[in-house]
Amino acid sequence: CAQLLICVKLTPLLLLYNRIKASSLKLRFCTNETQATREKFVKKLQGLGFDISVDEVTAPAPAACRVLKERNLRPHLLVHNDVVPEFAEIDKANPNCVVIGDAADNFSYANLNEAFRVLIGLENPVLISLGRGRYYKETDGLKLDVGAYMKALEYACDIQAEVVGKPAKMFFESALAELGVQPQQAIMIGDDIVNDVGGAQQCGMRALQVRTGKYRSVDTIQPALRMGHRGRRGNNSR
Repeated sequence: CAQLLICVKLTPLLLLYNRIKASSLKLRFCTNETQATREKFVKKLQGLGFDISVDEVTAPAPAACRVLKERNLRPHLLVHNDVVPEFAEIDKANPNCVVIGDAADNFSYANLNEAFRVLIGLENPVLISLGRGRYYKETDGLKLDVGAYMKALEYACDIQAEVVGKPAKMFFESALAELGVQPQQAIMIGDDIVNDVGGAQQCGMRALQVRTGKYRSVDTIQPALRMGHRGRRGNNSR
């Protein structure tokens, strides 16, 4: 049986979560949240009844910081203001790379152009993206995610970004390594067919897609199982 269940974002699985916590299964929250620190993410979930700690969360910003330190990179940050504290210990003087995340309102022409100028002025430009999602859902509807802006910089600078968030293989490998389990022992639960299901499957994990949040009936990647709004199994056939 699976030794790890990875739960993504705020899918309505509190009952399932409590059952998992009471079992011997290991659990990790894997999020592409790049608009807030892990501490704020945890507080939000705690307010919804999830009894979790920061140590149970795998997120892109800390992963990016590890890469920056290992390679002595000094980033120009194009990220949301609320996630900047995650980079507090990183040297940002005289940048030799760009880190891009879901900057929301900070994705202005001026800010994108500034990031472009940093990259185009480097002999060996490095663009690190905290994710490559196409869009996400908020209460007022769907919104463009970091992937759209990452692709713009890739095209303008003729480079390929290094993605540290989902669906990058190294993101899932990091979560698995932190818990000491193999991909075949893990199940990924999420609503995003590309970032959650596709990313996990490329890493050798099984995946379960919930029919909430970003789920769309036209999704083409086949998860191991789909679950309906009330936990009922869905039909995977088209």
